[in-house]
Amino acid sequence: MTATSPMSVRGIRRRVVVSGMQELVSVSHSPHSVISVIEPTAPSVDLGHWVRANRSRVEGLLGERGAVLFRGFSVSAAEDFHAVVKSWSPELLNYTYGSTPRSRADVAGVYTSTEYPADQTIPQHNEMAYARIWPTYLWFYCHQAAVTGGATPLADSRRVAARLDRSLLDEFVRRGVRYVRNYGTGFDLSWQQAFETEDRTEVEALCRAQGIEFTWYGDDGLRTSQLCQAVIEHPVTGAELWFNQAHLFHTSALPAEVSAELLDGDPAEIPRQVYFGDGESIEDAVLDEVRAAFDAETVREPWQEGDVLLIDNMLVSHGRDPYEGPRRVLVAMTDEHDGSQNERTGE
Repeated sequence: MTATSPMSVRGIRRRVVVSGMQELVSVSHSPHSVISVIEPTAPSVDLGHWVRANRSRVEGLLGERGAVLFRGFSVSAAEDFHAVVKSWSPELLNYTYGSTPRSRADVAGVYTSTEYPADQTIPQHNEMAYARIWPTYLWFYCHQAAVTGGATPLADSRRVAARLDRSLLDEFVRRGVRYVRNYGTGFDLSWQQAFETEDRTEVEALCRAQGIEFTWYGDDGLRTSQLCQAVIEHPVTGAELWFNQAHLFHTSALPAEVSAELLDGDPAEIPRQVYFGDGESIEDAVLDEVRAAFDAETVREPWQEGDVLLIDNMLVSHGRDPYEGPRRVLVAMTDEHDGSQNERTGE
């Protein structure tokens, strides 16, 4: 028997989930946040077991809010985190064709979060939205919270799309986006890092399988080009979502002096660039509008050690705030999604 009872705590609507007459968890959220917070009502509640038994309930919260934060459970190591993720999906995805530096943790399928300098902000993005295949779900685990800062801010992709001018959305839907990457320039990831292999034949096989055009050049250079979606419909909710990384791959995302230097040089030296799908340039001002929409919709919840955050990667984007002091946040990805099934590019 399952029942729910509502109560209000400091303006936050809280619903206590009762199973078998025993309160196991409480669920709360703010009206203006994308996050639902689930906390155990007893220390004996095992998060992995609870997630496995209540997947449909969690999926309902994800569809409504976009993110679920599990707080106060006994998750103290990467192995504990791995067990929780496996309780949701037996197959954890690799970070093949990645775009940022990160390392494998000691457990298969678990990675460190993006390894950018602590004083830098990582802008909002949906994981692997620059590709045609991406993870449906992202899992984060806070093993060590930073002394100051270091939150993983989130933004609702539905609200971001709704903030953009209709004509802008329609243009991106019609034209799509094309990502061009040059590996081996020394300014970004090497192709060995991005594809997680030293074997060129494996790279070529993956490129062919995912519709990525590729050219080898020089001693160890690789250039790739891929036409991808800009706006998608969520496969469950049907919501219209802004889903691409044009604002990150575009040179306007770089400091002005760096962008100017790259654009004045050889195009083959630009580590990454994005165009409309037909190869035409995207104006800086267009992507400034996109960045403003993300900024307006960004919310954050400071990390607490032991937190596990689950997000629907299509409904919610994520980033990282600058921080001070040691910080260790691990990431796992599950449930591969083939974007060709619900893209809106080319309509």
